[in-house]
Amino acid sequence: MQTVYLNGEYLPLDAARVSVLDRGFTFGDGVYEVLLVYKRKIFRLEEHLRRLDNSLAAIYMDNPLTRDAWCQVMHRLIEDNPADNQSLYLQVTRGISARDHAIHLAHKPTVFAMSNPVPQRNFTSGIAAITCEDIRWKLCNIKAITLLPSILLRHKASQAGATEAILLKNGVVTEGAASNVFVVTGDRIKTPPKDSGLLPGITRDLIIELLQQEGIGYEESGITEKELKTADEIWITSSTWEIVPVIKLDNKPVGNGQPGKIWQQVMDVYSRFKNSI
Repeated sequence: MQTVYLNGEYLPLDAARVSVLDRGFTFGDGVYEVLLVYKRKIFRLEEHLRRLDNSLAAIYMDNPLTRDAWCQVMHRLIEDNPADNQSLYLQVTRGISARDHAIHLAHKPTVFAMSNPVPQRNFTSGIAAITCEDIRWKLCNIKAITLLPSILLRHKASQAGATEAILLKNGVVTEGAASNVFVVTGDRIKTPPKDSGLLPGITRDLIIELLQQEGIGYEESGITEKELKTADEIWITSSTWEIVPVIKLDNKPVGNGQPGKIWQQVMDVYSRFKNSI
């Protein structure tokens, strides 16, 4: 039976309970992280914990656990899960209070964590995406649990026979519904710069780090709708999806309609790095 962590206790999943007055339930007042475990080792641990700290600070919360305490929780959950490759989910809400917008009414955060086997997906042959207006709020750099806009955008993509929605605000790409975006035109790789309009993706930053190490040119700058729709290659990136080629956008082929050679080159570099940990 799956074990989860909740407020200092390790419990069977079906025994874990939170109050209906928890602000995560009544307001979506909380943040989360998703970390990958490869060969029973946590991938990019420090980067994920740093982003968790940043998200908590942005919503006026202190981290309820120390780094060592988080590591203890995660390693216990990994040990209790037989899968070699896992997906760790961490969530912190502001805790229980009367249903009032004032944040000072909550005194004790709710801390939850679980680990599941990584779903078996194979996107190496590419996916379809659609473009949508970015309907989300202005602080997308916070990894908040309030994900209804992303859920609606992903559903809209699904209704169109696509897997992801690539979002546009004022004619410029922000990110995917739950991913970051790269485009390739010729031999030039571009990704939007980090600001409050997009989540600072851990995989996104790792790709940039690897591009630098390999001497592969890239640019962090705005991507217009025209650049997106005329790109030779489009990739979306996330911790759970890694680097996925988009081969169809708005029912039109991207490039020659096949995963591109630069995507393959970068995917090879990423795979070597992952296998070296």
